[in-house]
This record gives sequence, C-alpha cells and structure tokens, in this order.
Amino acid sequence: MNNQTIYQIALTLVRGIGDINGKKLVAYCGGAEAVFCESRKALLSIPGMRESIVDSIFSVEVMRRAEKEANYIEKNDIETFFFQDSAYPRRLLHCPDSPMMLYSKGFCDFNAKKVIGIVGTRNMSDYGREQTEKIVAEFKSDNILIVSGLAYGVDTAAHRASIVNGIDTVAVLGHGLQTIYPETNSSLAKKIMHQGALVTEYISGTQPDRDNFPRRNRIVAGMTDCLIVIESALKGGALITADIAASYDRDIFAIPGRAGDVYSEGCNHLIKVNKAALVTCADDIRYAMRWDINTNTTPKQMKLFREFSQEEQHILDCFGDEDIIHLDKIINQTGFTSPRIASVLLSLEFDGVISVLPGKRYAKNTATSKK
Repeated sequence: MNNQTIYQIALTLVRGIGDINGKKLVAYCGGAEAVFCESRKALLSIPGMRESIVDSIFSVEVMRRAEKEANYIEKNDIETFFFQDSAYPRRLLHCPDSPMMLYSKGFCDFNAKKVIGIVGTRNMSDYGREQTEKIVAEFKSDNILIVSGLAYGVDTAAHRASIVNGIDTVAVLGHGLQTIYPETNSSLAKKIMHQGALVTEYISGTQPDRDNFPRRNRIVAGMTDCLIVIESALKGGALITADIAASYDRDIFAIPGRAGDVYSEGCNHLIKVNKAALVTCADDIRYAMRWDINTNTTPKQMKLFREFSQEEQHILDCFGDEDIIHLDKIINQTGFTSPRIASVLLSLEFDGVISVLPGKRYAKNTATSKK
C-alpha cells in the first residue's frame, strides 16, 4: 500500500470536511498528500477553512486510522478509487457531492458505455419481480452494467437477474465491506463479486446505520446513465433516488402499475407528473436513450472532408482522446457563451460530426475528418 493511498483515506476521515470541500481542498493544495504537508497557517488562509477542520487534519488519530484501513484493504483484496483516479466512475465526477473515495471488492468496468440503475420497493410484489426479471433479461445482449443497492425486494431481484443473464452488476452498500446487509444476501454478494463488484464509500467497521442509505442512493443515481423505478410507494428510498438522479440530469423511467396498488403509486405518480417516462420493455429504454443508434459508425448523412470553423475546431479539440464528453467540459474549456455553444454543437450535429447522447453528453463520430 503506497503512502498516497493512505493520505487519500486520511482525507476522507477529517471531521467536518465533507466530499465537496475535500475535493476543493485537494484542488487548492495539489493533491491529498499535499493537504497534510501544508502548514497550519496556509490551510487557515484557504477560504471556508475552519480551525476545527485544520485541527483534524493534524490529528494523529486520523493518520493512525488511515493506516489501519490501508492494512485492512491490503489483507482483504479491496480496491480503492480516489476521485482523481482514471478508473473512478467518471459519471460520478459530474455530481458535486460524489464521494472522494470508493472501496470495492470484485472487478468490473465502472465506466462501461451503458450503465442502468434499477431501484424499487423492498415489499416487491410478484408483478414487480416479473417486470424486473423481464426487463433485465431483455438487456442480455446489450453489454451493459446494472447498478442497484442490494436491498430486499427490487434491488435483490435486479442483481439476481443480472447474474442469471450474464450481465455485470454493481451493488452499492450503505456500510463497510466487513459485512453484508441484509445478511440473507451474503451468498448473492459473493456471486456479484465474481460478476461485478460490491462498492461503498464507507471504511471497514461502518455499520449499516439508517442514515447511511440515503447517502448510498446518490451513488446509485450518479453512477448511471438512467434509472428505472420498478415498484414504489409514494414515499421511500426509490423515489428519493429518482429525485437525486433527476438533479444529476439522469433520465428516469418507471414501470406503470395497477391503479390503487400501494407499491405502484410511486411509479404512477412519477409518470403522471412527467418526472419519469413510462416504459414496459428494454426497447422503450433503448429508444429513449438512443442506444438503438450506433454512434461508432459513420452516419449516412455525415459530411466528410468538410472545413471546420475556428469555433467548431475549438469544440472538437475538447474531445482529445475521448469519444464521449460532457457539456460541462466544453463550457469550461472553450469559454464560449451557452447560446454560442448550442449553435455550434447543432451545426456539428446536423452534419453528422457529433451525436447527442442523454445526460448532456456528446459523442464524436469516428469518421470525422478535416480537409
């Protein structure tokens, strides 16, 4: 275990820092280790920095606990993903309150091209189970990643259906990796580690306390391109996750249920108030997400060998070696006004140079050329 990882863990243990301010502090100082190498005076000069936080940074206990966690990680084959790491789930990077650090057991590509979140009630009906199993099975040939929370009910059904259909799945936990909650899902968790991963932001020893699960839900929402709500009452964790996903500009889908059924009221309400699109099968989602369009092939109407204006070239340069980028990157790198960016992007889209994807993302078509 290298020292850099220990410093990264230690930063997450600083009392009062939080994920948002912690990431700002890393940016200000130049890295996690640099935070602990700064003088007290320099840290106190940072806007918003309180003495209590600085005291915690210099606490011997923080570093001692981080070293203990590093030993636990090494002994138990746990991987760490700091928010600056290339393997960190990149969709989470666009969520301001995303975790600084994730701990994982298993192996999968968190940055798969298609990631779906599936959530719902713990009190799943036979209808809910049938719909979950059906829609997951229909994605069998799509090479996707399915994310859920390992809770009773819909979460469990989604993970199990993923395993049965050979689909990688991620279970986001609301506790440390020393245990599995609910305990009855322990055998399922072992299967997930062989066909996906268990993921948590919590260090070992953290118990499945009630307050941890709403925070867990933001990771489920943030890791995905879209979220499917299978069954839910008018109040509950699934609707909280849907609200979080909407705040992250994720697409929300809901399976309709029979009027009057308690655990269909949440889905029906999401559809009624236009917070979620009604879907009944995987094809509905493929169409809405434009996954039925192959963005890696040359569109029939692409204008090859065209000249790019200076503004167009500036936007294309934002892609670098990436095939897909978020609108935020274009805004930050070009400095253009929003109306100007929209106009240039529309021109590039009309000529087949780029494709628009859900979640304010853009794909550069590989056949794009410049005269």
